[in-house]
Amino acid sequence: MSFKDLNNTPSRVFLQFCIFLSIQEKVYGGGDGAPPLDGDYRMDESTNFTYNPKSPLVYCSYLPFEFLNCSDPLDLNGNQTERQRLGYGCTKWGGEKYEDVEITKVVCEVFAGIECYGNRTFLKDGFPCIKYNGHYFVTTLIYSVLLGFLGMDRFCLGHTGTAVGKLLTLGGLGIWWFIDIILLVTGRLNPADESNWVPYY
Repeated sequence: MSFKDLNNTPSRVFLQFCIFLSIQEKVYGGGDGAPPLDGDYRMDESTNFTYNPKSPLVYCSYLPFEFLNCSDPLDLNGNQTERQRLGYGCTKWGGEKYEDVEITKVVCEVFAGIECYGNRTFLKDGFPCIKYNGHYFVTTLIYSVLLGFLGMDRFCLGHTGTAVGKLLTLGGLGIWWFIDIILLVTGRLNPADESNWVPYY
């Protein structure tokens, strides 16, 4: 029986399955005899690779985010000295204006099986020090308008102490209720954990 006679037979299916498995087990790593390209494999001078700017092989730090696993920004809890020592990290979170938001670097690692030149773990710049904890501005504003006299807005934002005071005084007899609406709209009443409002898309 010839190879052509194997079409649509169990032998043909089995042969194709074996070829498929052999291809899956080998990840191209830069030439014949190259080791499998896993998360620890480096393509640089130490592994006899030379960077050619005209080749499709790019620096690992140039890869788009689809090929990277990046950590969250490091929280330094306001320690400016540690930020100067490390060269990255967040000493404060959020900000009303773009200029107020701190920018930091994070540790990124290239996914296994992706070919690139250089160190596969590196620091990537341009990450804003912003965190979201589920606080929505519109939802909080609705709470403030409808249930502000019960302190619901401050309870939701985590200002528990003042929320209890607002509840016991029924919104400061309406004055505190009105003031908190103004504070919310003008951006002066924010979540107690210093997180940002979750944006709507």
